[in-house]
Amino acid sequence: MGHTPPAARSRRSYDQFCAAARALDAVGDRWTLLIVRELLAGPRRYTDLHADLPGVSTDVLASRLKDMEREALTTRRRLPPPSAAYVYELTDRGRELLPVLQALATWGAPVLQERRPTDAVRAHWFALPLLRALSGLGVGGVLEVALGEGEFHVRLGDGIEVGGGSYGDGPAPTQPDARLVMDAETCVAVSGGVLTVGEGVRTGRVDLTGEGVLAKALRAS
Repeated sequence: MGHTPPAARSRRSYDQFCAAARALDAVGDRWTLLIVRELLAGPRRYTDLHADLPGVSTDVLASRLKDMEREALTTRRRLPPPSAAYVYELTDRGRELLPVLQALATWGAPVLQERRPTDAVRAHWFALPLLRALSGLGVGGVLEVALGEGEFHVRLGDGIEVGGGSYGDGPAPTQPDARLVMDAETCVAVSGGVLTVGEGVRTGRVDLTGEGVLAKALRAS
């Protein structure tokens, strides 16, 4: 009586009574976690998601977003007038994937040695590993980062609302507490723990501006 017929099960299910398997049922499909990466920066329109996920087809992106709504990872809402656009955003459960993405970025950092000719890149893709690398500073504030590929910002410190966000594409919406200018390779080194911001400043690889507590902690690192 209580048995779920095979047709009613998720087509992706591993059908295993295991927490890891259940998690992969929800986020194990190709592109799903990268969509989460984009939405952790805040609500995004479909066109913005497609632009920042080079390589995904429109059909696959639409399918993944529907799957994520069904799994209660995302919601879709209409922007207030005069805009007629819809945006996708993470639910609380979706935002709980932040440490999962950070751990994956840390695990993958050692193989991010050089950019392949076929590799796409967006500046805000560096935000997650950098946010994790700088979490031990013990100070809070808004950090703006400028790379050759563009700018992004991260918010450090306790009490930051994840996804509201802990990071975002483009310049900080308010005056940042510190600003870093460096190339992508240096950002990878800092994010991977190979180089501290302070070491980068002292060797000329990082340009740091700011005089507050956050800037001083970065210089001393």
